[in-house]
Amino acid sequence: MTSQAQGNELLLEASLIGREALRYTPAGVPVVSAILRHASRQREAGGERAVELEVAAVFAGGTAQAADRLCLGVNLRVRGFLAPRRKSSRSLVLHVTQFDSIEV
Repeated sequence: MTSQAQGNELLLEASLIGREALRYTPAGVPVVSAILRHASRQREAGGERAVELEVAAVFAGGTAQAADRLCLGVNLRVRGFLAPRRKSSRSLVLHVTQFDSIEV
């Protein structure tokens, strides 16, 4: 089965509200699991709505080592992709490929 759609990129501004300790996969890749909180006002169907959410995030490789040094509460602009939490899972996790600290 071939898929025509290839795009899976997410850009999100959020604050870091939870983070686990740096760990390593069996292959030796550094990983940090975290929780990000986003709040904004979005335009939809001619109106405005408040959006507040928490999303599970995973930082791997060099981003994990950098994320391990972040303080809770820091505001971030993250870029990454969505993937299932586990192979057969329906819940999603944001895999962060880049991030920057931002002022709000």
